[in-house]
Amino acid sequence: MNPEALRTWVKRAEIDEGLRPGMTSTDSDRITELEREVRELRRASTILKQASAFFAAELDRPLR
Repeated sequence: MNPEALRTWVKRAEIDEGLRPGMTSTDSDRITELEREVRELRRASTILKQASAFFAAELDRPLR
């Protein structure tokens, strides 16, 4: 086992137990999940904006 890996695990455990300042694993996981959700929502928003612009342009065209 690499000593640095063990040191990292101990540091993470101390943070999670509140013995050391820092962001807990739970908070970090939640932030990652929220960032992923924001990316998905922004992507969906972009798609909806493009679709509405497309359909608005279709409605503005004169009928033949």
